[in-house]
Amino acid sequence: MTDNAVRFLSRPIATTPGQPLRVAAYSRIAEAIRTKVLPPGSLLPTETELGTMMDVSRTVIREALMLLEEDGLTRARRGVGRFVADSLPRIGIEHIRPFDQLLGGPHQDIQVKRVAAIKQPASEFVAPGIGVEPGVDVWFWESVLIRNGEPVAHLQENVSQAIPEAAALSEAAEAPTLSASTLLEVLSGLAGVNLGPGECEISLSTAGPSRAKLLALRPSDPVLVLTQYVRRNNAPFYLAKCLVAARAGHLSVIQSS
Repeated sequence: MTDNAVRFLSRPIATTPGQPLRVAAYSRIAEAIRTKVLPPGSLLPTETELGTMMDVSRTVIREALMLLEEDGLTRARRGVGRFVADSLPRIGIEHIRPFDQLLGGPHQDIQVKRVAAIKQPASEFVAPGIGVEPGVDVWFWESVLIRNGEPVAHLQENVSQAIPEAAALSEAAEAPTLSASTLLEVLSGLAGVNLGPGECEISLSTAGPSRAKLLALRPSDPVLVLTQYVRRNNAPFYLAKCLVAARAGHLSVIQSS
């Protein structure tokens, strides 16, 4: 690793109120990847080395690295280490549908348990997905989706504060009657909001310590990761990441000719 990369990663990490340290660590490493301070295909420092440089625990680094791999910015080689991806994921759902509707069914209603509805700085991953610069405050909604009394998915949604419907989202974030709705569900119900096209990327990961608690899983339990990009007027608009537990069962993929 170059001296420039060491200096970049060793800068003090600043967090905002309510922002987990793992997200701040993720953003720092992601920024290094996006700006090619850590070039494509290069070997990342070890968890211990990154923890020392960034002055955070190995647990924080481990969770940050898990997020980076989920988002396609890094890849792991067993017995060798973690590498920067050779090519970064493109920002791109053919069939746009809120995740609570996707995971529900005719006889299986999904309950949405809102964990957070706050404004926080956009990470290096979130920013291009919703059309803002990194560090700009955006809406962040976090929910647990519950089916038949069991948590089946963890959902994080992001959208820019600059959209015309920002005032309606502020009201929805405070309204008790809408606390059982996802952000995309609220947006879809607003007059004049026509979304699309979109894209949903599917990958596998493990729950990790923080999200495992919300889903009543072990940190090492496998989860399906659905990353949803939605555009509006052909511009980046909405980004969500949904971790689905195995207890959710099968998912239907709608196909059309």
